[in-house]
Amino acid sequence: MINDVTSEATRIIKREKMTSIAQRQELQAKIWRIANDVRGSVDGWDFKQFVLGTLFYRFISENFTNYIEGGDDSVNYANYPDKDITPEIKDDAIKTKGYFIYPSQLFVNVAKTANTNPNLNTELKAIFDAIESSANGYPSEPDIKGLFADFDTTSTRLGNTVEAKNSRLASVLKGVEELNFGNFEDNHIDLFGDAYEFLISNYAANAGKSGGEFFTPQHVSKLIAQLAMHKQDKVNKIYDPAAGSGSLLLQAKKHFDNHIIEEGFYGQEVNHTTYNLARMNMFLHNINYDKFNIALGNTLTDPHFGDEKPFDAIVSNPPYSIKWIGDDDPTLINDDRFAPAGVLAPKSKADFAFVLHALYYLSSKGRAAIVCFPGIFYRGGAEQKIRKYLVDNNFVETIISLAPNLFYGTPIAVSILVLSKHKTENKTQFIDASGEDFFKKVTNNNVLTDKHIERIMEIFDSKENIEYVAKTIDNTKIAENDYNLSVSSYVETKDHREQFDIVELNNEVSNTVARIEILRADIDKIIKEIEA
Repeated sequence: MINDVTSEATRIIKREKMTSIAQRQELQAKIWRIANDVRGSVDGWDFKQFVLGTLFYRFISENFTNYIEGGDDSVNYANYPDKDITPEIKDDAIKTKGYFIYPSQLFVNVAKTANTNPNLNTELKAIFDAIESSANGYPSEPDIKGLFADFDTTSTRLGNTVEAKNSRLASVLKGVEELNFGNFEDNHIDLFGDAYEFLISNYAANAGKSGGEFFTPQHVSKLIAQLAMHKQDKVNKIYDPAAGSGSLLLQAKKHFDNHIIEEGFYGQEVNHTTYNLARMNMFLHNINYDKFNIALGNTLTDPHFGDEKPFDAIVSNPPYSIKWIGDDDPTLINDDRFAPAGVLAPKSKADFAFVLHALYYLSSKGRAAIVCFPGIFYRGGAEQKIRKYLVDNNFVETIISLAPNLFYGTPIAVSILVLSKHKTENKTQFIDASGEDFFKKVTNNNVLTDKHIERIMEIFDSKENIEYVAKTIDNTKIAENDYNLSVSSYVETKDHREQFDIVELNNEVSNTVARIEILRADIDKIIKEIEA
């Protein structure tokens, strides 16, 4: 009986997995076709915001409709007259959802007449403005304001005439309308979220550095999230000081039950377009406005959330070696984030400024997992002094070197720095996860599979020494090595060259030489006989 139940459970899991794969593949194929069909002469990376904006518009329309209808099949909100909406209904909805959408403003009603509406572009703009302004004066205002700012329906990128703009917009609306999302709750995958991330990743892959610089692939995000939240039954909140499109924060949500992150998701992003994408991404993954807080601004010079710290989990993929003001601003050396190290990160390389910022915001029980450019672990000068501060205070738990070509737009092999304030031993772990056993090649990029991630997490957890893979070093040894934190300085690289037995090889050479001497003597004898 138990075996029958187990077998049935296994079959259900396999069936659901196959269903998820099929749904995701079908969705991705349709989404990519729409993107290619409608973008025309518009650059793909620029145009993705129109496709993503339309996906977002459809999502919040359907999500809001589901909320209003409350599961009552007799209610069809899309058919309600706008005039029947009372101020009380609107007020209550905004307090709960953070925004309001009238029936006439719903995606389904706008898409229905998109091909014949001569005022489509201006009506869409008015709808987006109305959705945003519905939150004015409510706690959700900062989370809703400007969400559609980059979905400019009057942009010349859509065409030089109103007719051209409307035609392109109608194509996007009708294309997204045709997507079979079904009942959101009944799907085996996060359809809207997966579509969003698929588009982001594909446009990033095709856009080079301009796209890839703020998108962390899901498989890398998954590893970072697991490192930051390892063995924490619950965390107060999770934070990304260079949030990008929010993929790192969302991986934490995907990997863990919702209740483990008690007070929500926090992030800061300097790029306005990406800041809007991150906020959209929160909504797309059903994170309500009161459970996330994404701020716009420069984390290093205008940090937010000082009143919210400390954070039990910090994840980040900050931009590599960007310039910052550094010691051109003499007040920064007195900043509580940087003062303990006694030196500022170089003006031409802000990497360690992000690291020190994260460390300052980290709680005494938490972890920070940060993607870093490898050069910061062995260069001298100010960076060496900052490494000395980190090692001497025992903040570095682990450094993991990853395989090259895992990120869109750059082939470099990055490392992950794991910071902790609750270590029990004055030792640092080094893991070399750059070998062929730790990645799978897929088209033009390398990928970390779930098995690779599980293996890395097992090594991280055990802290055991594994030949050619992992080694835990006493911090005094690191100090003797000028605080070099490069993984290759401590984990020996396996020699893949063919190995030879030198004694056996020497015997073979001796035997060969002897045979040659015999052969040469025989040849000399034959020559003498011929000459005679």
